Amino acid sequence: MKRALVIVLDSLGIGHAPDAADFGDDGSHTVGHIRQRVPELAIPTLDRCGLRHAEALAAGTGASEISDRLGPATLSWGCMTEVSPGKDTTTGHWEIAGAPLAEAFATYESFPPDLVAELESAAGTAFIGNYAQSGTTILKELGEQHLTTGHPILYTSSDSVLQIAAHEEVIPLPSLYEICTACRGIADRERIGRVIARPFIGTAGKFERTANRKDFSLQPPETVLNQLQRAGISTVGIGKIADIFANSGIGESYPTKSNQAGMEMIEQLWQQHTGHDAPALYFANLVDFDMLYGHRRDVLGYARCLEEFDQWLGCFLPTALDGESLVIITADHGNDPTWRGTDHTREKVPLLVGEGPESHGACLGDRIGFQDVAARLLRFFEI
Repeated sequence: MKRALVIVLDSLGIGHAPDAADFGDDGSHTVGHIRQRVPELAIPTLDRCGLRHAEALAAGTGASEISDRLGPATLSWGCMTEVSPGKDTTTGHWEIAGAPLAEAFATYESFPPDLVAELESAAGTAFIGNYAQSGTTILKELGEQHLTTGHPILYTSSDSVLQIAAHEEVIPLPSLYEICTACRGIADRERIGRVIARPFIGTAGKFERTANRKDFSLQPPETVLNQLQRAGISTVGIGKIADIFANSGIGESYPTKSNQAGMEMIEQLWQQHTGHDAPALYFANLVDFDMLYGHRRDVLGYARCLEEFDQWLGCFLPTALDGESLVIITADHGNDPTWRGTDHTREKVPLLVGEGPESHGACLGDRIGFQDVAARLLRFFEI
């Protein structure tokens, strides 16, 4: 039976999008700037698959010139330019799944007082903070006050997010998740993409976020996931996919807390799938690139994370592609670790496609819209 795998390398942008200047990101290039800063970066599998080809295409180089210079790739390669007005996780994933946004999600520098009062009433607590800040810096600024008052920290970013941080020993995880759930209904009305629980541990000066983060997303419109389910295709989310889609269109979910756990889960589920199983889509997000290294502007950490994925891919890919398999590797936005600030960057993303054991390195072009992935899935499953 047919099986498809979509791997989203969270934030692996390959050069600024045509409208990047509108987002303050003209000149950003996540992969390119990592290559410049870490010249010893070794990602031979991704480069053989066509990542360098896709970068060159995103920069405007012609396909024939790329092929002459870099030779053939082992997978078909291209790049995609987002059409939705945003550069956040939810927008990117929804567009990948065939649901681009016509209107951007709401963003804030701080939430209006009347909205905060409504959130506090719904959650049964008072908040401290309420301004835009990076997740690690907010703990340095307000972590001690949180310990003293017991009030959760409310903050946001340039993305459409309402983030709530709390020490796990002050507000246990179930209580934090309940607070976020209570806020989600109000966030729906305001078109805020995600409410994110941001638990942390430690003492003053040594606060550390844990892997118990949980995203509470706006309910998506119809996506390819719903279409596949109706056609009898199993839909399996790995990592935070189920959270991003508010469980809509997801038949099974396997949350993971690291890239390593995500890669192990992909391999485990892929190996367990037999020819007698129902056709299936495995949809995975590997978040460490973005969460641990992009936002923290850790260039070397991002490079090492890429190398770890590349080594895994080099072992996984040769056995993953058979006559009834499709593998797509892409990203949802950029997060250039050399860029100013700590937010995502508006970039094109790679499109690397392998279908069957005889995948050839055809140029797929610069695709307008991430929803090209959804279209490929529908064609593959003959829907």
